[in-house]
Amino acid sequence: MRLPALFSVPGDALAGAAATGSAPGCRTLLAIGSSLCLYEAGMALNDWADRDIDAVERPHRPLPSGRVLPAAALTAACALTGAGLALAARAGRPALAVAAPLAATVWAYDLGLKHTPAGPVAMGAARGLDLLLGAAATTGRARPALPSAALLGTHTLAVTTVSRQEARGGSPLAPLAALATTALLTRQVTRRSAPPTRGHRAPAMDTGPAYALKGPRTPNRNPGQESAALLTTALGAAYAATTARPYFHAALNPSPPLTQRAVGAGIRATIPLQATLIARSRSTATALLIAALAPLGARFAKKVSVT
Repeated sequence: MRLPALFSVPGDALAGAAATGSAPGCRTLLAIGSSLCLYEAGMALNDWADRDIDAVERPHRPLPSGRVLPAAALTAACALTGAGLALAARAGRPALAVAAPLAATVWAYDLGLKHTPAGPVAMGAARGLDLLLGAAATTGRARPALPSAALLGTHTLAVTTVSRQEARGGSPLAPLAALATTALLTRQVTRRSAPPTRGHRAPAMDTGPAYALKGPRTPNRNPGQESAALLTTALGAAYAATTARPYFHAALNPSPPLTQRAVGAGIRATIPLQATLIARSRSTATALLIAALAPLGARFAKKVSVT
């Protein structure tokens, strides 16, 4: 089940809720539960589908080593998928309308798309749908969260592209592309804060005699806006710092160990990216809560591999 990777899941639904401008509620918690179940279903199904390949490349994994039977892994994948869809249904019809294609994408990736050029795109789409699930569950509307879903999906696409060569090593192009993608995403998520809340009116510009002497005045920002902007910048820097060195090292030497380290860093970087998306929507408390999951995930990653 790879426990450390689970810490990267709750932020999806919370980022989706923040993108709609709404506070998370009980339905958001149901969306998080659904996401966790579908994510773990994908983990179990992945090992079941790759059991023959893992027997050659990674014989220490649970199925090739005989610690878990293939039938048990497939049963777990089916049960967790059913549980995820049931939780989404409890959150409402809009949430189920997003969870169903999310589950289909997870199964399609593990059973057929993973080893095709469409694999990274499917994985990116799954992560984006997971964020939309949080938005749909919280407010019944997923459209306002589409920009955030696209950013998170792009990050996941880059990480998945690198992961395709983690077992055997390969070209430095994938980690270089991921490094460039991280830089672009960091700039995008930190360059401006979320738009003003509904009903907010910008102050009128002073055009009187003082304008000629002093020039235009910049509208005052309240302390909440300033703290959200600072937190967004700090979290964006944490996101970039998490992946920069591992991606660079993998580009210099795309060996399996360094590539696997880069993939693990990319998965862990999902957490500060989620926190940045939440912070720019001025949900500072939720952003800090998600950011706190990063050190926990890193701690458990020392005991259980993320990849």
